[in-house]
Amino acid sequence: MRAAVCYEFGQPLVVEDIAVDAPQAGEVLVRMAAAGICHSDIHLVRGEWEGEVPVVAGHEGAGVVEAVGPGVTSVAPGDPVVVSLLRSCGQCFYCQTGSPYACDHEFALDVSTRLHSHDGAPIKQGISTACFAEYAVVEQSQLAKVPQGFPLECAALLACGVITGLGAVVNTAQVLPGRSVVVIGVGGVGLNSVQGAHLSGAYPIIAVDTLDGKLEAAREFGATHGVNATAPDAIDQVRALTGGKGADYVFVTVGSATAAAQGLRMIRPHGTLTLVGMPPRRDTFPLNVYEAVARGVTVKGSSMGSTRLSVDIPRLVALYQQGRLKLDELITTRYPFERINDAIVSSERGEALRNVVVFQ
Repeated sequence: MRAAVCYEFGQPLVVEDIAVDAPQAGEVLVRMAAAGICHSDIHLVRGEWEGEVPVVAGHEGAGVVEAVGPGVTSVAPGDPVVVSLLRSCGQCFYCQTGSPYACDHEFALDVSTRLHSHDGAPIKQGISTACFAEYAVVEQSQLAKVPQGFPLECAALLACGVITGLGAVVNTAQVLPGRSVVVIGVGGVGLNSVQGAHLSGAYPIIAVDTLDGKLEAAREFGATHGVNATAPDAIDQVRALTGGKGADYVFVTVGSATAAAQGLRMIRPHGTLTLVGMPPRRDTFPLNVYEAVARGVTVKGSSMGSTRLSVDIPRLVALYQQGRLKLDELITTRYPFERINDAIVSSERGEALRNVVVFQ
């Protein structure tokens, strides 16, 4: 198969042929149709998360099941599927208590890889998935079926950007109708937090970003107001739009400690700050403990939108089919696989809502 392989962090990916093993027990071989460019992959290939090389990145994908290993019962060859990084065993404490997204079981693919160079050297599967390749081998719980004929470029976005952003609002924070919401960073993940707030009946829904063009795009996804994050009075603007108190909920969907600190100042007393975007590993932001206690604020993280693939993907598919969830509108540019580096650079520059690599 052909894969975009990182041999040295910070350098352009190399598109070349590598070898893929047959799926083992509980695993599935997927022929990839599309993969979104997520900033987590950019952090990985730029070396900001450290890790091992060579590595194949990509964790937001969709394709068609090509082959299954022994014991696979959830999918069959020919099934169109969303390919996610989420794995769940169904037996551990977290799976048994309703949080499969926090599963702590060790799978075979956590300690080994099905990818190799032609001389047999192992190639790491980045972010548990390795979707920047013509084929991916994943654990069966990482897959969610979609209907035949469902657009797979849209299905790819369900694997991360949509479930992470929308799920943070609907699943993690469980925003109620009529509550005020601020979303800081309205790229591919943030726009889905906006969509989640809109579907939840929130008001106002305030988009915050450094780019006015993205603020305008956010209105198409349900934002009622926009605030430029670089404005000296950005925090005052948010307070003015929320009756002088600050927002009930603030979602920080960019991996930025500066944005997290700004968001903390935008929530009202007893409000909730939810951190969604993944920053470099060593990033921190200041939290005044006295003020946090006195104001009764809640700060929480949202990992992958607290998503249960088998429950949430069918719901999102239904919302799309009903015309209530925007997916096509999230895709800025479709790049052929050979131009994956152009897709990454465009995403880094903030030029795209979501760039998608498509496989021929």
